Amino acid sequence: MPDVNRSFLRVASYNIRKAVGLDWRRDADRILQVLEEIDADVVVVQESDKRVGKRSGVLPEQQLKRDLGYVFAEFSTRPDSHGWHGNAILYRPEVLTLDQTTRIDLPTLEPRGAVSALFATPRIEVIGVHLGLTKGIRTKQLAALKTYMDRAQHPVLVAGDFNIWAQDGRVIDALGDGCEMVIPGKSFHAARPTTPLDRFVLKGKIRHKSSRVHRSDLAARASDHLPIVIEVALLKDP
Repeated sequence: MPDVNRSFLRVASYNIRKAVGLDWRRDADRILQVLEEIDADVVVVQESDKRVGKRSGVLPEQQLKRDLGYVFAEFSTRPDSHGWHGNAILYRPEVLTLDQTTRIDLPTLEPRGAVSALFATPRIEVIGVHLGLTKGIRTKQLAALKTYMDRAQHPVLVAGDFNIWAQDGRVIDALGDGCEMVIPGKSFHAARPTTPLDRFVLKGKIRHKSSRVHRSDLAARASDHLPIVIEVALLKDP
C-alpha cells in the first residue's frame, strides 16, 4: 500500500519516438533499459503509440509491470493503444494510488492532446503534453492548459515535449501566476543535444528539488530525445 505520508517523487518525461532508435530499428527493450536506469515513480511518455493502423502501443505492458513495476494509466480510446494521441503515463502502484484519468482536448491542426492522471496518494496531478510545432498553435494550447489547471486545488506537475526551441519566458506567462517552468537542459537531438524541447511546469504546493537530462550511452541511441527527470517535494498544509 502506498505511503500516505510520502512527500517526495521522481518524475521522468520521455519522447520515445515510437521506440525507434537512431539506428532506425524499433527496439522497445532499449526504452525499458533506459527507464530502469532512471528509476522514476512516474514516467510521462510521448509518441508511445504508432500513428497508423490500429495506433497500437510500442511498449511491452507485461514486461513493464513484471520487471519495472509500472502500469499504464488508462486513457486510450483504441484497444491496442497505450495512451491518447501518443501521450501515456506510467506509474508504480506501490508508490501512488490512481484516483482518476482525464483526456484534455487541445486546439490543434494535427492529432495532439494532453492526458492527466490525478493521484490520491500522494495527492498530485500529473499532466502529459506534446505541444504543436507552430507558435500560434502552441499559444492556443497553453491557454487551454491554463484554463484546465486554474481549476486545480492540488499540486500539478506538467511534463512533456513542449516543442519550444528556446528559453522563452512568455511561455510561463501564458500559463499564469503560480507556475514555475523547469528546464533541465538540452534534450534534443539525442546524438548532439542543442535545444531544450522537453520541460516541466509546477503549480501549487510542490517544490523543485533537482532536475537533469538523463544521459547514458543507451539513452543516446534509443530515441531522438533524451529523457528528462525531476525530483519534487510535495508541501504539506501548515
